[in-house]
Amino acid sequence: MDVGLVELGGKDENGKFVRKQLEVDFVVNRPPYRVYIQSAFHMPTPEKEQQERRPLLLINDHFRKIVIVGDDIHRKEDELGVLTVGLLDFLTDKNLLEQG
Repeated sequence: MDVGLVELGGKDENGKFVRKQLEVDFVVNRPPYRVYIQSAFHMPTPEKEQQERRPLLLINDHFRKIVIVGDDIHRKEDELGVLTVGLLDFLTDKNLLEQG
């Protein structure tokens, strides 16, 4: 498990190649899987939810992206494939890190 930054390459608005670093709380490298995880104590507002999802949405690959919330919530997956789960659900589901 890595903690910290995910480095991405891409072109800026002028067509110049640049590297960007995104802060992601955890990156689980468990071949053949990679899982990006953001954690939040709770997400009481849509703005807080967007803040936690933003780094995950900027990662342009097919690996699983999860937001773990300390609250007891129902699991949900949005149209972009970001899964949001409660902490207890995350800790007890042995298959959660596998691609869904």
